[in-house]
Amino acid sequence: MTPIASAGQGTTHVLRGTAVAVVDGGQPGGERGYTSRRGGVAKILEMSGPPSQASSFGNLRHLVVVPHPHPEVARHSVLNALRLASVKASVYLARTAQGKTPGSTQVFDLNGAGEDGRKGLPRVAYIGQVHGHQHGTEVDEHILYGGNTRGMLPVPLHPNEWLDGAVVVSYSWGARGLDTYFHQNHPIILDLYRLHEAKEITFAGVVATTSSGQLDELNRNCMVAAQIVKHTFKADGVIITKYAGGAPHSDMFETARLCEDLGVKTAIMVSDTAPDRRAESAALMNIPGVDAVVNVSEAADISWPAPAVETVIAGNPEVETLLANLTELPGVSVCGVTNNQGASRLQSIIY
Repeated sequence: MTPIASAGQGTTHVLRGTAVAVVDGGQPGGERGYTSRRGGVAKILEMSGPPSQASSFGNLRHLVVVPHPHPEVARHSVLNALRLASVKASVYLARTAQGKTPGSTQVFDLNGAGEDGRKGLPRVAYIGQVHGHQHGTEVDEHILYGGNTRGMLPVPLHPNEWLDGAVVVSYSWGARGLDTYFHQNHPIILDLYRLHEAKEITFAGVVATTSSGQLDELNRNCMVAAQIVKHTFKADGVIITKYAGGAPHSDMFETARLCEDLGVKTAIMVSDTAPDRRAESAALMNIPGVDAVVNVSEAADISWPAPAVETVIAGNPEVETLLANLTELPGVSVCGVTNNQGASRLQSIIY
């Protein structure tokens, strides 16, 4: 890849409606990728029927890359190669747009954040967890500007950096509710930009943070993130999202509590992981003052009949056979149904 450089500046060419999907088939004779937290969870990209309508990926055109790694290559090196394959393929495709007349253009600019016409508008920021350290990281795991986020303090970013490739998803299957596609097409960041341009709010900035596996690190990161939002961004409100799973709720709620204590109003997005369909199980914690909560479903209790398909693309023969004979598609296994970046089409509601 090219030397490290700041993302989010200049012109970015986008092939709208397309995506690159890299299939992790494991390594014959070695790690299949389904027995550890490092890569290869059994996820299905379904392109037909009701399951495709429940996912934001169902209406995209996908270039599917199926690598075949050697069994003796270290697992983390295989995952690194898969990551590089995905970004190189994406860049290669996007270059076909160079020199062509675009169907549309968008300008993302916060330079007017201090102009007179914005007096009185609420300043709104965004804090997003880009990794959860209960899943660990590899030394060559690229998450934020090529770093693996170990020991990382919360980092203030220009929203264009986030959209333009500074952030990619980790190797971990724990990232099942996050996708690099939605880092680069981030629904919350794009919506804040839309409201900024309409002069309904002033988009104050974004903060990349992590969910920690250590209590002292959790307290430090939550404090720093809240301080950035309050004193650096001078925000009146903030939207906070988490990494996938249950543990990251702790970091998110503590960050929200500290923001509220500083006078910054919060809205957070949680995920319902309760298979017993009880609201008491879905609400992992309850903190006074943190009361604007959006609950997206992890689809643990949703499934569809598997539609008949003409083509199955899989990473290895065993999975291909399994998919060809599948009769039911669990919602939690379908790519894009669960999303912690604001792209989920399912919401948990108490009836």
